[in-house]
Amino acid sequence: MFALSDTEFAEATDCLRQLLRIDTTNPPGNERAAAERIARWLRDDGFSPELSGVSEDRPNLTCRLAADPTRRKARPLVLSCHLDVVPADPERWTHPPFDAIEADGCLWGRGAIDMKGFAAMALTVFRLARRRGFALDRDLVFVAVADEEAGTEKGSEWLVENRPDLLGSEPEYVLNEVGGFTLHRDGKRFYPVQVAEKGLAWLRLTARGTPGHSSLPDPDNALASLARAIDRIARARLPWHISRPARDFLGGLATHSGTLGKWLSPALFHPVLGPRLLPLAIPEPGRRRSVEAVLRNTANPTLVHEGGRKINVIPARASVDIDGRLAPGQTADDLVAELRAVLRDPRGERFEFEILRESEATVFSPDTPLFATIRETLAHQDPGGIVVPSIIPGFTDSRNYARLGATCYGFYPLKLPADLDFAALFHGDDERIPLDGFRWGIETLGETIERFAAAE
Repeated sequence: MFALSDTEFAEATDCLRQLLRIDTTNPPGNERAAAERIARWLRDDGFSPELSGVSEDRPNLTCRLAADPTRRKARPLVLSCHLDVVPADPERWTHPPFDAIEADGCLWGRGAIDMKGFAAMALTVFRLARRRGFALDRDLVFVAVADEEAGTEKGSEWLVENRPDLLGSEPEYVLNEVGGFTLHRDGKRFYPVQVAEKGLAWLRLTARGTPGHSSLPDPDNALASLARAIDRIARARLPWHISRPARDFLGGLATHSGTLGKWLSPALFHPVLGPRLLPLAIPEPGRRRSVEAVLRNTANPTLVHEGGRKINVIPARASVDIDGRLAPGQTADDLVAELRAVLRDPRGERFEFEILRESEATVFSPDTPLFATIRETLAHQDPGGIVVPSIIPGFTDSRNYARLGATCYGFYPLKLPADLDFAALFHGDDERIPLDGFRWGIETLGETIERFAAAE
C-alpha cells in the first residue's frame, strides 16, 4: 500500500546517517545542529518549520502539513521524536558511536534506535505525504524535541506549557517511541504497542548519624548507615501492583505462548504467588527483570552525595539520590512507604526521604480507531505477527502530550531478527538499526498514516 522506491530509501538512510554523525549527547544536548539539518530538509520540500525553546542551542523543531480545510474533520496527528542521546563510551563500541558506520546489514551509532531512527523514519513519511499529495482528514505535525533523556523540561514539557499551538493546540493522537518492534517469543512474532508508561519518583534518602573524630570508630556513622540502606534498597523486591496495562500485555503474550504460559499467566498476577512463579515462567534473568519492572514499583540508588568534608571527621549526614518508577495507580508517597518498610524505619527515625520530582503513570486506551488501524497495518505488513498493548518501565514525551488531551502510542515500527536484543540497544553499547527493518518500518508507518488519516 505504501512502498518506498530505492531512491527514497537511500534518501531516508542518508538522513539517518547525517543525524547520527551529529553528537547530541545530553548533557549538554546541543540539539541545534540536528534541528537545523532537519529544518533545511523540510524547507527543501516547501515546508515552513519553526525552531523554538528555552535557549538558542537547544531548540525544538515543529512543522505542520495542513489538511485541505474542505476535508479536515478531525484533530491533528503528531509524529514525535527526540534528538538528544545518552552518552556513549567509544572504547566499548565495535564501531565509533558517532561515525554512522554501515556494517553487517546495520547502521551503527548512538541514537540509531533511541531515537534518531524514528526521527528519520517519521521525517521521511512526513515529506512523502506532501510529495505524494496525501488527501488528509486532519493536520499532520512533525515534532523533534530536545532534552527527553534528561527529563523533557526543555523539550516537550516546554512546548506543552508555552507553545501548544505548535502541536496543534489539542492534538487527538501522538505516535512516539518504544513500541511496534518485533518481539520474538516461543517461535512467534509479537508487536508490542505502548499504551502506558510508569510514573516517576526521584527521591533523596538521607541518613543521620553522630558526628565525631574518625579516629574513634562509632556504630552511628551516617555513611555506614547509608551504605547499608543502599544495599537493602538495591536488593529489595517491592510488592506486586498489577495494572490493567500490565495484565493486558502479559496476558496477550501468554495467550500465544503454549499450555504452560496460559496456565501460569493468571497466577503471575497473584500478589504472593506471582513473585515466586515468575522465575519458572521466565528463566532468563534479563527478560525477567523487564517483566518485573512493570509489575511493581522500582527504586534504584544512582547518585551518592558528599557525606563529609574532611577525612578525619565522621559526618552527621549522608545522602543518595534514588530513581524511583511508579506502577499505574501508585504515588511517590506509596513508594517511600515501601522503602521505609525495607529499611525497617516506618516512622522516619533514622532516615529522611525528600521527593525531588514526581509524575504519575500515564495510561491510554487501546480501544481507539488509531490502534485498530495499527493492528490492520501490521496484519498486512506481517501476517503472522501478533499485536499486544504494552507498558514500559521508563517514561517518554507522551506524559507531557497527554496534558493536551492526546492519546499517545509508542509505535516505532521496526522489523528485527530474532538474534538482535532490542532492549539491550536502548542506552547500551553497539546501538544499531537493521537497514532492512528500517525500510520495513518506514513503509509500515506510512501505510498506517495513509490508512488512518485518509480523507476518503
